[in-house]
Amino acid sequence: MRTLLFDLDGTLTDPFVGIVTSVQYALEKLGRDVPPAEDLAFVIGPPLTETYRQLLNTEDEELILEGVRLYRERFTTVGLYENVRYDGIIELLQAAKDRGDRLFVCTSKPWVYAEKIVAHFEMDGFFEKTYGCELDMTRGNKVDLLAYLLEQENLDASQCLMIGDRKHDIIAAKENGVRSVGVLWGYGSEGELADCGADTVVASREELAAHLADSLVA
Repeated sequence: MRTLLFDLDGTLTDPFVGIVTSVQYALEKLGRDVPPAEDLAFVIGPPLTETYRQLLNTEDEELILEGVRLYRERFTTVGLYENVRYDGIIELLQAAKDRGDRLFVCTSKPWVYAEKIVAHFEMDGFFEKTYGCELDMTRGNKVDLLAYLLEQENLDASQCLMIGDRKHDIIAAKENGVRSVGVLWGYGSEGELADCGADTVVASREELAAHLADSLVA
């Protein structure tokens, strides 16, 4: 039986407004310059600690974690639902379930938030479980998270397929012996996905659906 592992942000939903506005909120609270929204698309996908390390240009872990705390101050109350499910996702998930695929979410976002988003957009019925980091950022590295998911579910990596829009998804897959599909409707470029060694890159949900239907073994 094949197992499909889906990233959340930029793959199942478009979280641009919620994430970027919450990042701006934290920067403002810290008294830092606040870049315009269009310059912050790169923050969607990576772990928050990586984002604030870059935005604050610091290795000060206390400052980085304060950025994360302030981000969550807004995200957990407002930003969580400033999000849009991509068209065609429900149909794609339904087709996968109908084929007998097992489905999991594998996201750098804390699982407690990811579960709420998956349920809010009525996708929870398709997934056996949502995996994400802990609030203290344990398993914030996607390589570690995917390894944990495989171990917890006793999955055969050779029968799994990681589907995501950023290099973190592709790198995690390669490091864990999982094949990968990079999607271009999210926040990673074709170059980023190809450079990291994505096994397949697709431009649309229709193309992904066709690929999944044609390749019944990962």
